[in-house]
Amino acid sequence: MRQNPERRAALVDAAIEVLARQGSRGLTFRAVDTEAAVPNGTASNYFTNRDDLLNQVARRTRERLSPDASALAGTMEAPPSRDLVVRLLHDLVGRMREDRSSYLAMMELRLEGTRRPELQAMLTEVFSNNVQEGIRFHLGAGLPGDRTTVLLLYLAMSGFIVDDLTVPDVLAPFPLDDLIAGLVDRTLPPPAAE
Repeated sequence: MRQNPERRAALVDAAIEVLARQGSRGLTFRAVDTEAAVPNGTASNYFTNRDDLLNQVARRTRERLSPDASALAGTMEAPPSRDLVVRLLHDLVGRMREDRSSYLAMMELRLEGTRRPELQAMLTEVFSNNVQEGIRFHLGAGLPGDRTTVLLLYLAMSGFIVDDLTVPDVLAPFPLDDLIAGLVDRTLPPPAAE
């Protein structure tokens, strides 16, 4: 197997674009080579098989979808509050819209995981870790709510993201600011009386 990290990353990024545009049926080594503008056969030199490529895509989408550490640190300078939760959810939507391909590729991986037990096991681990990290982050930052609150926000935002990516006209009549504010108002406990 080839070890050039930059070439491997470019191939995985190309695979994300192929998955987003063509779905898992379109994800072939040849399609990845074409998307990455490299000679035919290059991807097969970097990945032992399709499962290896899918696993690398899952890891890379997680990297691409994670918030920028310095931007997040700046956001977290605000006091922990419902308003900060609203801002964090808006940031999530912004990342999703900026890197639509990664979210679509991850949706394709989820579907593919229903047919590939090894991929499903890996995705279960990735998403379980994401949920636990989200809970630790939320509680550690002193944001309002508890573990269940974080899980409910995760589930609601996951549903929002699926609709926004696949059938955006369903949500078009509902302003994003109102949706997120309503979600936070109905999910988080009211502020304690002073």
